[in-house]
Amino acid sequence: MKIAVRKRRAPSIIIVSLVDILTILLIFFVVSTTFKKDQPEVQINLPESKTAANAAAELEHAIVSVNENDEIRLDGQVISADELETSVRNLPPTRKSALALQADKKASFGTIIKVMDALKLAGVKNLPAFTHGEK
Repeated sequence: MKIAVRKRRAPSIIIVSLVDILTILLIFFVVSTTFKKDQPEVQINLPESKTAANAAAELEHAIVSVNENDEIRLDGQVISADELETSVRNLPPTRKSALALQADKKASFGTIIKVMDALKLAGVKNLPAFTHGEK
């Protein structure tokens, strides 16, 4: 008696569907990370303290201020918009990186834009603006 012996085929994995799934996952992750928008910072109202002291880093801030008469000041000294760029370039790197803008709410928008342009041309990349809470 002859018994027919079937040869078993080696098991195979269909890779085409795996490649499709991995491609779709890759596209999803690329698209979701590419179009992620920056989250705005949260506005925090800090409590007041009678015994609070400024840290050393806080004392190194260079402050550019614009008052309601469109007068520009760098660390309290009156300066013109044309001189602002060169004055900020001459600041030490630690003070230049910690520069902040204070503008009166009645200051003209054109003057504030001139100040921001001069600061950007001077190499200031991050420009925080100070605000006061309501009383």
